[in-house]
Amino acid sequence: MDIIAVDAMGGDNAPAEIVKGVVEASKTVKYKLALVGKEDIIYSELKKYNCDKSKIQIVNATEVIENCDTPTDAIKHKKDSSMVVGMNMVKSGSAKALVSAGNTGALLTGATVIVGRIKGVQRPALGTMLPTEKGHTLMLDAGANVDAKPEYLVQYAKMGSVYYENVMGKKNPSVGLVNIGAEREKGNAMVKEAYALLEQAEGINFVGNTEARDITLGDVDIIVCDAFVGNVILKFMEGFGKSILRIIKKELMSGTMSKIGALMASGAFKNLKKNYFEYDDIGGAPFLGLKGLVVKAHGSSNAGAISGAIKQCEKFIDTDMVNKIAERL
Repeated sequence: MDIIAVDAMGGDNAPAEIVKGVVEASKTVKYKLALVGKEDIIYSELKKYNCDKSKIQIVNATEVIENCDTPTDAIKHKKDSSMVVGMNMVKSGSAKALVSAGNTGALLTGATVIVGRIKGVQRPALGTMLPTEKGHTLMLDAGANVDAKPEYLVQYAKMGSVYYENVMGKKNPSVGLVNIGAEREKGNAMVKEAYALLEQAEGINFVGNTEARDITLGDVDIIVCDAFVGNVILKFMEGFGKSILRIIKKELMSGTMSKIGALMASGAFKNLKKNYFEYDDIGGAPFLGLKGLVVKAHGSSNAGAISGAIKQCEKFIDTDMVNKIAERL
């Protein structure tokens, strides 16, 4: 049985929420799940649940990469950490995928060095799903390559198209280039050159520039940009979403009539929060362009988000995503 490895020690809520998420996922996912980390701690958490233990195994790792650790040093010196052991499982083929909510820099560095790139991929990219009015838009790169070359963005578009077609189920998804204006002559030198290359590229449905204010409309399925821009967009949307929820709650609690209205609309508000401000269903961001799958879950992921990331891995494996990306490039 193929295995999906999960870094049990990574993230703000590890190991409790990680183990709980694995238990939840084991009820529906057909693959075996491996919890990687300090076995005594994992076993203690696992004992709390009544689940099919034959679908969950523990892989011992004695060290933990902390958020304060320098990525390169952590990968180099903490070889028996849960993250590094998990990535070596993917490299060796003993696991088809790794999910981790741990140190982002260490995960991206280790994934590139240990798991390795698909032949022909210049730079792997971190893809994340952004909520929109029409569903979700896939953004690449969300955090891997701050200084990108124009040709990298073309590869992001191709890898993103393969991912969107197979995981989201939409053929010929549209691709937009994040820019400061809709006109093709807008932007810096790198973006202008990327526009010209995307126009000429085969195998993608390039629709032109996309301004940041239009991302949430959901008119474009995939947006490409360098990781500096992508991470700014991602962090802004996270912060803005939290602020909007707090503002709405404050206003709804400001008077008797608004409280009554809030009570009557509570179902709508719950749906709003679930569909646009939580990431349990999406789970994590895949690192596309590697010889195996590495998924970065949010540092504050709860059990639902971890379970969602594992289910995302299942789709990735079932659709043979690595080979399909290799073929496209």
